[in-house]
Amino acid sequence: MLMFAANANQLWYMLPLIVAISLVYGATRHEYMPQILHNSLRAAWWVVSFLGVIFLVLVVLTWWV
Repeated sequence: MLMFAANANQLWYMLPLIVAISLVYGATRHEYMPQILHNSLRAAWWVVSFLGVIFLVLVVLTWWV
């Protein structure tokens, strides 16, 4: 847990990356701004969910091993 606290500042770099990835993904699918934003929010939710599942798997593996 101490290692996570030491690297917590690096997690702030994930926010602009998620925003950029989801906006680019939404813009490649649509040209109308409300549709881009809607698709970007869905993509951001998918990315955050995927990263959360990976994080939980890694936490469980570190406790188990």
